[in-house]
Amino acid sequence: MVLSRSREQAKSAGVVDPVQFNHRENDPDKVEAPIDPREPPQPSPPPTAAAETEADVAPTGPSAMVRATQAPVIEPGTESDDEFDLDSSLPSDDTTASLSSSIYTSFSYERGRRYQSFGDGRYPIPNDDLEQNREDMKHAMLMMLTQGKPFFSPIGTHPQKILDIGTGTGIWAIEVGDRYPSAHVCGIDLTPIQPEWVPANVSFLVDDCTLDWIERDVDLAHFRFMVMILKDIPTVLGHCYDHPRSLRPGGWVELQELHGVPLCDDGTMTDEDPVKTLYDTAGAAYKKFGMSTTLPAELEPYLREAGFENVHCRIMKVPIGTWAKEKLMRAIGLYQKMAILDFIPTLVGRPFQALQISEAEAEVRVALARKGLEDPSTHRYFNYYFWYAQKPASRRGEDEDV
Repeated sequence: MVLSRSREQAKSAGVVDPVQFNHRENDPDKVEAPIDPREPPQPSPPPTAAAETEADVAPTGPSAMVRATQAPVIEPGTESDDEFDLDSSLPSDDTTASLSSSIYTSFSYERGRRYQSFGDGRYPIPNDDLEQNREDMKHAMLMMLTQGKPFFSPIGTHPQKILDIGTGTGIWAIEVGDRYPSAHVCGIDLTPIQPEWVPANVSFLVDDCTLDWIERDVDLAHFRFMVMILKDIPTVLGHCYDHPRSLRPGGWVELQELHGVPLCDDGTMTDEDPVKTLYDTAGAAYKKFGMSTTLPAELEPYLREAGFENVHCRIMKVPIGTWAKEKLMRAIGLYQKMAILDFIPTLVGRPFQALQISEAEAEVRVALARKGLEDPSTHRYFNYYFWYAQKPASRRGEDEDV
């Protein structure tokens, strides 16, 4: 049984180098692009798992600019595509764990939801059981989107140390620990809401990533859904880069982030669309908390300023709802829609209060957005950004296994 550690406990506890085992390589396989609806139908190719092309750019120079991997248009479905078996599209889950009920940090409660109140209470999104279930659902959605790849960074087959920053329920850290038994995987979060029973090579640490990092010589530092809530990206990336406290020379950082702006490629979403306007207002509200919903598209200069090179960016489109033609994308879109339906009621509290929007008006806006989400004729989607970059090797040959 591996329990969450406090920062002080971690300082006095040495990390045992785990035994290396053979494991399949996390090879970034090529993903074929979905059929563009503007082109005539082609003979049936194997279905794709992500709305993404693979013209991925790997600049070699430290100053080379990144040309992001762009996602193609998602083909909308027809009425005949309305029925599909969601269960057949879901990933299997062979990891069982009992959730810890021992929460030993500070919380506050508003409108029946629990919020983290650590430090300056900078996280205006709940962290209760409902939110934890939503985060696990988003994890399942991204695993479907990426064909089961928990990350794209080419860290080799035998990594030794992996950090999951903002681990939440710990589901990503646990799955990576299962896949890479050679690695010690440490999940870091402000609250100890992770399982007690986890793989022997997985542990959790209650800590603040904006402070100096404890773990050293890390092969991969992973962030997911963290960029929006971090008020000081340069400091956090600096901690991630700075030797010897964090990444080893040749190590990788990866940030997997939602660009919180609904988009549309075919003109079916108007400027007055209730979902779009709700997210536009949410973006303005989060700015009051020092947060940015558009920052995921703007991370390259932060990575380069911190010293990282070999910067990659993949952009994947995720439909909002079940309007896509491809069966897998419909399942992914359903997950995204459910995540939104669970999320938007939280805007009525702290976020919209910061804009002096009354509770009654906020409830009306949320209700209109809920109704809009049920309209399959509006083809909304989100862009998900997958940034990964490498810390330069201090001398030739140190990153040959990458």
